[in-house]
Amino acid sequence: MRFTPLVSRPVPTVTGEVFVPHPLGNRPSKVIAVHLNFPSRAKERGRIPAEPSYFLKPPSSLAGTGDPLTRPAGCELMTFEGEIALVVGERAHRVTPDEAWRHVAWVTAANDAGVHDLRYADRGSNLRSKGSDGFTPIGPRLLDAREVDPTALRVRTWVNGQVVQDDTTDTLLFPFATLIADLSRLATLEPGDVILTGTPAGASVAAPGDVVEVEVTDGSRSTGRLSNTVAESGEPLADWGAMPRVDDAVRADAWGPSHRPEPALDAATAEALRGLSTATLSSQMRKRGLQHMSIDGVHPAAPGATMVGTAHTLRYLPLREDLFKVRGGGMNAQKRAVEELRPGQILVMDARRDGSSGTIGDILALRAQKRGAAGVVTDGGLRDSTAVAALGLPVFHAGAHPAVLGRRHVPWDTGVPIACGGALVQPGDVLVGDADGVVVLPPDLVADLVADSIEQEAQERFIAERVAEGEPIDGLYPLGPRWRPVYEDWRREGR
Repeated sequence: MRFTPLVSRPVPTVTGEVFVPHPLGNRPSKVIAVHLNFPSRAKERGRIPAEPSYFLKPPSSLAGTGDPLTRPAGCELMTFEGEIALVVGERAHRVTPDEAWRHVAWVTAANDAGVHDLRYADRGSNLRSKGSDGFTPIGPRLLDAREVDPTALRVRTWVNGQVVQDDTTDTLLFPFATLIADLSRLATLEPGDVILTGTPAGASVAAPGDVVEVEVTDGSRSTGRLSNTVAESGEPLADWGAMPRVDDAVRADAWGPSHRPEPALDAATAEALRGLSTATLSSQMRKRGLQHMSIDGVHPAAPGATMVGTAHTLRYLPLREDLFKVRGGGMNAQKRAVEELRPGQILVMDARRDGSSGTIGDILALRAQKRGAAGVVTDGGLRDSTAVAALGLPVFHAGAHPAVLGRRHVPWDTGVPIACGGALVQPGDVLVGDADGVVVLPPDLVADLVADSIEQEAQERFIAERVAEGEPIDGLYPLGPRWRPVYEDWRREGR
């Protein structure tokens, strides 16, 4: 018998669709959620599972459109995940993938909400973090599963009217029929059971007052927008159980790519670095045994350009025409890298020291500037070099070249360790550039490098003044015992 939702309050119906009552009529025996299923989300999480994995949410977590998403008191990281929900209509026990879809009665929108502040307490089961009352809103309409193509559904999520998730089911890691068959091998699916089928890229954090909306469409049919507003609980969380706990790693996991950690460089350090030369910094790193910290073969597009910031990386691989067709078009890694830039970051590109085609041009350089980038570094070619130089954005490159990206490179991935001009650059490394080139500074050494470089440059100014006065360099450069007291007096005078 196919599942028929029971009405707990009057609801309108339209042809082929039924509004989801509140709560879902036949209360399900279980709500099952899939961890990873959309390739875009798998890329965000940095892993592709070989098999689907699941967790359970209590039926008491179900809610409807218009119900609040209540963030528990003391929690910071209320997350949303727009998903496609399947409602089982016919008992499924050890069914095959070929039989599976006929056991699904309805398709609707869902929000797999949670609070990352409590994940540590039940990691794996997600009971505290995902199972609170109201953390699984679904609806507002049910689409008849017999009338939709499960491989042609689209799910979108909005936060305060802005689209933050948008994906389709044609490339799922595990098709819906596979999920039904897999689950039914060991756990009988009963009419009314709800299966949340995974979220695409873009899931993140919402704050009290934010309106989160999710919609599932199949051509002209739509579930309508499932709309829920995040609210702050007015009830304190009793302290006889696990209490909210977060750190920057938890925040980064919750926020995803939109995470905005504290800047690697505070304003004072950044200003100090702007006053130091790459030559001085390079010599200080050599004293520490770091011999390969310069990005070789690059020069500024505009004479006199200087640059200080932290690295955001982009990797190109050698051209392969079939792969360029797949990865080179649309919102490819090159364009994503630009759109991922945050103020103070430097886009650093690994083009394998191949300058025989451009790796960035004036449009993307302008976009990087508008994103607040501190600069661009590529060991490949620069297109539109005159226009780029005129932007005022510091750009260091291996040479101007008129050819487009697809002549030599496939844009591959972002936010990974790369080789640029012979130097290993990790995301978050500190870069300084001037007329001599670009050097890479390990973030944990920056404070000491700044202090020692300031001292070195002070000594070199003193030495230069003495040489200009006609003094010989023996015993003066480097500073010897005879000149040390004179130098210290000179420093006390504030020179």
